[in-house]
Amino acid sequence: MIEPAKLFQLEGGQKRRKLALTFGALERDIRGIAEKGTEYSFTSMTRSQYIVQITKVLLKDEKLDDATRKELEKILSQDNLDELRVCNVARNALLAIIGTFPAEWDLVIAPHTPAIDENGIVRKRDFFPDVCVYAEDIRSPFNIGSIFRTAEAMGADKVFISPRCIEPTQPRAIRSAMGCIETMGWNRCDLSQLPEDLPVFALETGGTDINDFVFPKKGICIIGSEELGVSPEALKRADYGRVTIPMKGLKASLNVGVAFGILMQKWVESLQK
Repeated sequence: MIEPAKLFQLEGGQKRRKLALTFGALERDIRGIAEKGTEYSFTSMTRSQYIVQITKVLLKDEKLDDATRKELEKILSQDNLDELRVCNVARNALLAIIGTFPAEWDLVIAPHTPAIDENGIVRKRDFFPDVCVYAEDIRSPFNIGSIFRTAEAMGADKVFISPRCIEPTQPRAIRSAMGCIETMGWNRCDLSQLPEDLPVFALETGGTDINDFVFPKKGICIIGSEELGVSPEALKRADYGRVTIPMKGLKASLNVGVAFGILMQKWVESLQK
């Protein structure tokens, strides 16, 4: 993180980008999921004091709209600073000025549980044994991070990724996974290396309606690339069948991370019956 005094020395575009990154890092620090090396560490001031100082830097930006300016001033005037809210409002305002969009859209942020407890012992994950996903040729770091995050949240055992998948440790993937890549077990392998003792099915068009599909108690679900879907080779490997999400829209198209989330919810519901 950068000192407030140095921020004043930066010029327009560079200052806005640095501020946006700083507010984003602060949000993750507040939630307890800061990336290594980005934790708040200034000893000369508290985190709240730091947030106030850099928000005042933003308030001097002539491109900040009046409604956001008033909202930020109102938050700063409160006795107990809502750190997360001011950082979120400021970051999104900056992204709008810059002309970009957030890397992720969160409807619900569950309370973060650190992977390591106060004694330095890794906490035990609760998951469904041998409930796995095989991500085939996923190219987007946001999508692979989203897949890991959904898999962890819904209790998957492991994530397998194909040789041509993007690296899950890519910074944007780590950011969208919200720390789940560190806690999920995962292997990079090709189709021939998948466990042969588990049923394999594919999430793809032209299969059994997800509402009628009989999910296995254990197995591996193959999800395909953003552009091409599940490959012909992977469909052949899917000995348990193919499951499809029915859609009514003209485009009839879902983001791969969203589709996987729907699939996992249905699979978990069947396991809990």
